[in-house]
Amino acid sequence: MTNVVSDRMEDFYRDLEGKKMDALWRVRVPGQSGSEPSAPYPPAHWSWSDIRPFMTRAGVLVAPGPDSERRVVQLIHPALGAVHSASHSLTANVQMVLPGEVAPAHRHTIAAIRFIIEGESAVTIVDGEPVEMRPGDLVLTPAWHWHGHENHSNGPTLWMDSLDRPLTVALRQSRFEQYPKGAQPLVRTPGDSSARFGTGLLRPASAKESAISPILSYPWMETEPALQRLADVNAIDPFDDVAFDYTNPLTGGHVLPTIGCRIQMLRPGVRTRSHRHAYTSVYHVFRGSGSTIVDGVRLDWTKGDFFTLPPFCWHEHHNDANTPAYLFSTIDAPVVDALGYGREDEYTADGGHQHA
Repeated sequence: MTNVVSDRMEDFYRDLEGKKMDALWRVRVPGQSGSEPSAPYPPAHWSWSDIRPFMTRAGVLVAPGPDSERRVVQLIHPALGAVHSASHSLTANVQMVLPGEVAPAHRHTIAAIRFIIEGESAVTIVDGEPVEMRPGDLVLTPAWHWHGHENHSNGPTLWMDSLDRPLTVALRQSRFEQYPKGAQPLVRTPGDSSARFGTGLLRPASAKESAISPILSYPWMETEPALQRLADVNAIDPFDDVAFDYTNPLTGGHVLPTIGCRIQMLRPGVRTRSHRHAYTSVYHVFRGSGSTIVDGVRLDWTKGDFFTLPPFCWHEHHNDANTPAYLFSTIDAPVVDALGYGREDEYTADGGHQHA
């Protein structure tokens, strides 16, 4: 009798498939097997000692232009297959522009941020406004905004690119357009957006609310003192130590609808408490060294490194050095929270710390 029922079920499944259908009870949906969430894939780490030599080689072999468009090395998580990205929702890439080079202007529906790693006197021109790029600066290139890069210095300029490409591609919303004349005309003076909106303290009366921050540059010369002021008044986060999110002055929310940006300072000797959350994080180590314990595994990092943490992994940060460590990260929290999936849990066992 069992074999008869089994044969009838197989016939049933074949007939369904023949009509482009399936039975939900035979489909395993990720996350439905248990009540407690867990990380869908492991963390990944990329060393600057590996990345930087590849950028040097790319500088010899590749020039920005119609064929290559940008000199970019992508960081690829081996567990994500066809997604071909550092995480399932956000990329982590490294781009370089050499002295005298101009990366032609284009625009795309994929939103991007630039966090500057190395170099001086290069600019990103965003919708006709030249935005200076110095180490530690955060520069926004929102979706469908014209942008190109120019380097007028005597050395290379390198930065972290983080884009919402996996999300945009999954939604089948990816579009691209080359600027028709190669280089944009400058229609605004340097610092125009910052002069109009300051660091969030100013808002022109004519400004309309938008999910895209009108500030194109968040300079390190303002970021580092802001972190120190938080430390001075003991405004400490138990999970990230001294940290804040870059904000959109029009809404008080994240800088872009799909990408949040965060900066944190881990003070010397700090060991944060462990937690997990629903959003993914893509990290760049701007300065210092330390480690992050991820689901019981120690991940060591140093200046220039990148690492990515998937959703719902338990993690905590350690700085055993006698100097501060600075971590910049992009997060997909704007999307996760907008969909109502936001969640954060505190690790309560063993005094809030994992054993690695």
